[in-house]
Amino acid sequence: MFPKVPDRHKLGKHVPNGLGVFYVLVSAIYLFTLHGFQSVNSTASQSFPALDLAVCILFGGFMGLLDDWMNLRWRYKAFLPIFAALPLGVLRQGTPIMATYFWGKINFSEITFWVIPGEIIFYLGVIPLIATITTNSVNQLGGLNGLETICPSIVLIALMLVSSPDCRVLLYVPLAVYLILAFFNFQGKIFVGNTGSFAIGITIASYAIIVNIEQALLISILPYIFNSSLKLLNILFFKRLPALKLKSNMLFADHRRSLLTLIAYYKSFSERQLVLVVSFIFAIFSGLAVLAS
Repeated sequence: MFPKVPDRHKLGKHVPNGLGVFYVLVSAIYLFTLHGFQSVNSTASQSFPALDLAVCILFGGFMGLLDDWMNLRWRYKAFLPIFAALPLGVLRQGTPIMATYFWGKINFSEITFWVIPGEIIFYLGVIPLIATITTNSVNQLGGLNGLETICPSIVLIALMLVSSPDCRVLLYVPLAVYLILAFFNFQGKIFVGNTGSFAIGITIASYAIIVNIEQALLISILPYIFNSSLKLLNILFFKRLPALKLKSNMLFADHRRSLLTLIAYYKSFSERQLVLVVSFIFAIFSGLAVLAS
């Protein structure tokens, strides 16, 4: 049913790819059902975050599926999350008051940039920017079994911990489904593909915007941002791509062009060990996000 792709660190092994579609479908069904229950006793002016999150996940899943089909160049797919974030901006989801560590709270509704109202900047500028950076950085850290599923799950758990119980309900089923996929992905039995990584990336960004916990999001995804920055600097200025090397089932690197190669430059690890080391780094930063909130 699913096309098989080679597992680059296991010679001769092919693994079904694109199973992230299950995350998209189950999450959407759950959120639409949740929206149905929430809308029964609601007022006409009440917002429905479950519906908005479901639409974002569907958009993100479609963008990832498009990439799986067409193998888009990074210069094109880097802008796909902008479209996935459209429901948040159009439906005016989220609060235009952002808390920052250095400048306090910024109320975009009280700011005017030239002649453009601050709320327009927030919904059509800030939100797409957050979604684009988060989704692309999540999608850029991969290539090892479990990396594309365990690390996003850790970030989601941290975001849930700093949220109210009414908001956490949005992620109960999506997180459970992704953890199941992580279990099989870590064992090298499945790949979630770009469908899964795009969908989980837009889930992380959209949930943080809806719940207004952008500060916790920033701290949690710092390892993602570091990895993307290191890769992009090497690609744009030096035209060098990061790559792990395999010898006797151990991964090592002779350069430092990404988070993975930086770690493997100083010590060789098996694939599972390297995934666990990176996951531990994410657990540290996600824990800091919880403590700082």
